[in-house]
Amino acid sequence: MTISLRGHHLLCLLGYRGMGYSEDFCVNMTNIYEMLRNEPGTEIEIITGPDDVCRAYPPDKAYHCEGNVYDLDEAVLAKLGLTVNERSSWQEICDRVAKRLIPSDISKLCTTCPWEKYGVCQEGVGLVVEGRPLPKLSV
Repeated sequence: MTISLRGHHLLCLLGYRGMGYSEDFCVNMTNIYEMLRNEPGTEIEIITGPDDVCRAYPPDKAYHCEGNVYDLDEAVLAKLGLTVNERSSWQEICDRVAKRLIPSDISKLCTTCPWEKYGVCQEGVGLVVEGRPLPKLSV
């Protein structure tokens, strides 16, 4: 199975701890997170625009999967040395994170993200950099 992800969701998944925009969104994100956590060989295809995470974004919320989020996608991909249409395993992406990011990069990259203030993405990058596993969710 291949999971399609846009640039910034590579980092969002590292910090996902069960919080989200709706119950459906959380179920979808949890499924993706746990698959990647348990099966790090899962293939990831880097895409432009709405991806497998966005597909569960609630229709009654202000849609933000378009617009200036593309700039964040590009910045994350550039920082990780990845390109659109590239395919890698989740483990290979985590290896790149470990080599190219430090936790404080999140506060520089993700300045407009409403989840940044919780510190969970910084924590996730820190775990990957330290070679530690992402936590199992208790949702």
